[in-house]
Amino acid sequence: METRDLLAVHPDNALVWHDGRLHLLDQRYLPEDAGFVACDSAAAVAQAIASMVVRGAPAIGITAAYGVVLAAREAFEHHGADWRDHLDANLERLAASRPTAVNLFWALKRMRRAMDGLGSGDPAADLLMEARAIHAEDRAANHRMGALGADLIEGPTSVITHCNAGALATGGYGTALGVIRSAYAAGRIRRVYADETRPWMQGSRLTAWELHQSGIPVTLQTDGAAASLMAGGEVGWVIVGSDRIAANGDVANKIGTYMLAVLARHHGVRFMVAAPTSTIDMAVASGAEIPIEERAGTEVLACGGRTMAPLGVDARNPVFDVTPAVLVDAIVTERGVILAPDADKLRRHMA
Repeated sequence: METRDLLAVHPDNALVWHDGRLHLLDQRYLPEDAGFVACDSAAAVAQAIASMVVRGAPAIGITAAYGVVLAAREAFEHHGADWRDHLDANLERLAASRPTAVNLFWALKRMRRAMDGLGSGDPAADLLMEARAIHAEDRAANHRMGALGADLIEGPTSVITHCNAGALATGGYGTALGVIRSAYAAGRIRRVYADETRPWMQGSRLTAWELHQSGIPVTLQTDGAAASLMAGGEVGWVIVGSDRIAANGDVANKIGTYMLAVLARHHGVRFMVAAPTSTIDMAVASGAEIPIEERAGTEVLACGGRTMAPLGVDARNPVFDVTPAVLVDAIVTERGVILAPDADKLRRHMA
């Protein structure tokens, strides 16, 4: 396949390894501008994650796995058989790029295990095989989750989704949007309402773009409009992804998700979280222990390059919030469905 085909601008092509480099569809500028950032070092990969070129927990994990390939290749080129002794700085840089998404640390741990089985020769080919396996497994898991989640929706109904948990945020197909794609194909969803998702507008820029590309009816709404829509009785489900799920079923996701869950419970709307098992962190007992990333307040004080608040005003900008398990009707992973999740059910699911 030629480069122009590999790097075609499409949701399922957000992460492409080609010609010894990792190409990332730059999600900061969609849909107005579509282009790829080429990373040929672990430092470039870490910067791409931190600066939101790529985002979404599964996609961050996959990207970090390819980053390890680049780190090991660089170490071998400069230090030969002693390459293992010169990886720590780059691996730490990758680990520090985003603190909340557990898939990042899961992927780095898996790549470390892959390194354990290697000798002193060039590790790049073997590690690239492992990174590609992580990528392919995520895509397959998303298709599985899509089918399982779709089976929960009796429909036809409308749904709300928040932020972006589609192909752009994963290895392909999507978690929450994978469920939506499968359910729409089965005639169980008639329309998707996508929250804008301030301040980065992932719902407006990314989710609406993905759904429109897939021919699925989508209507944008402001984050504060969900309650009035639910009150009208048209919405049957809220479907979201997750960046980390605690051992008791508490769910960390994009800021505003907790608010949606409270509104859904009040209005009798069911609440579904779709995420791979790599997102479940059994080492974290509850959501209270999940580190919540805070970004610069300037992201809230301005929009589209225009200042939206008086000079001298501070802004709070947590990127995620935690939805208590008691407000979650179903967690869908590639292994199955957890209804009314709690610590015992998650322990059995992960066993």
